[in-house]
Amino acid sequence: MDALTAFFDMGGYARFIWPAYGLVTLVALGLLVTSGRALRSRERELAQLQERNPGRRGRIYE
Repeated sequence: MDALTAFFDMGGYARFIWPAYGLVTLVALGLLVTSGRALRSRERELAQLQERNPGRRGRIYE
């Protein structure tokens, strides 16, 4: 149990390290959520554009 306590104490710097880990986790989750929402929005937009002009689908270099 002493090794576990030492780990969580982080050599006396736990009050700085654990909040930093928490902040990084929150930012990463926020980016994940934002990216997922943007992806779904762009996929919907692409589907709408493809419905409007179905003849152009797949002919990029013509």
